[in-house]
Amino acid sequence: MITQSRSAENTTTVDHAAAVRAAWIHRPAVDVLIALCWVPFALVAHRLEPSRGSLDLFVTGVFLLSFAHQPLTIALVYGDTEQFRLRRAIFTWSPLVFAVAVLVASNVSVVLLAVAGGLWNAEHTLMQRYGITRIYGRKVSQHDGLVEKLLLFSWLGIGLVWVAADAQTPDRLATVSLGDNNSRGVELLASLRPVAGWLVLPVVLVSMGLLVRWLFDERRTVNAGGTVNPVKWLYLGSTAVLFVVILIDPIAGIMGYVGAHAVEYFAIVHQSLGRRYGDPVTGGRSPLGRAVRARPGRLGFFAIYLGIVTGIVSLLEWRGSPVLYAVVFFTLGGLHVFYDGFIWKLRRPKVAASLAIPPS
Repeated sequence: MITQSRSAENTTTVDHAAAVRAAWIHRPAVDVLIALCWVPFALVAHRLEPSRGSLDLFVTGVFLLSFAHQPLTIALVYGDTEQFRLRRAIFTWSPLVFAVAVLVASNVSVVLLAVAGGLWNAEHTLMQRYGITRIYGRKVSQHDGLVEKLLLFSWLGIGLVWVAADAQTPDRLATVSLGDNNSRGVELLASLRPVAGWLVLPVVLVSMGLLVRWLFDERRTVNAGGTVNPVKWLYLGSTAVLFVVILIDPIAGIMGYVGAHAVEYFAIVHQSLGRRYGDPVTGGRSPLGRAVRARPGRLGFFAIYLGIVTGIVSLLEWRGSPVLYAVVFFTLGGLHVFYDGFIWKLRRPKVAASLAIPPS
């Protein structure tokens, strides 16, 4: 009986070890660094807050990094013939539609345009975090991510209503130059303080309920013999801490939120390019595939890309008008958010394969 009991205990231990399996996107050290890549941005911003000039320079650099990653989506769409054919009509006419819409909106209400752009980017940044969370889940065959999506949105909701309800927010954000568009968004956020104050507690309670449900689902998966990914827990835990930082120090938290988004995107695209286009047989003959397989490789591709983006920004600063700057900035940003919803569907076999996700 003792031997049988020990055997059963050993079997249970093995089963539990199989149910909790670390599955990485890149490799352990890289994934940990990506999960924590918001930390340096937040720490530097926090340390520079007493120095207005240095903080302004750092914030400008983070926003430039954020802008730099956005046109990369344009290259992924128009540099791949197969990708372009997925939504030929949409990819053909969207740039014109976005440019006209931005031009009209900038003449109707710059404030409305700035707020809409800010909220859309906040949602898009969160959806990227959800996408990375889903990659970790899909690597161990977890296909249902609804609760995780709702949980992440509840954290964003807490951040928005908390910052809006805090009477010190306008004074804190006034210590740094966020640009005209972001400043208008801050002014609108501050004007919502009376309403936001009433929403804080309900949003926190909803978030706590979702967290309990998520923990229950993860535990139930293990008990049912399924597999969970502790690397996903690390990434979600890091995201939770980031939102706590936003509540305590909005400037540091926002810099972490914005800066990490760009770093994550570059990292995911870098890996995806190698897996999707690295093989001359399966990578196709598209311009993007040829560029990735050329002698400079992916690093050369990124160097050329960043040179083009730097040239665009420099030209806008040198010769561009405020209207032209707004049209270029919001059009590229809008196309980035819009196109990402089409080209990064994990259920598409080529997308899943480029991220080393096993077939369903």
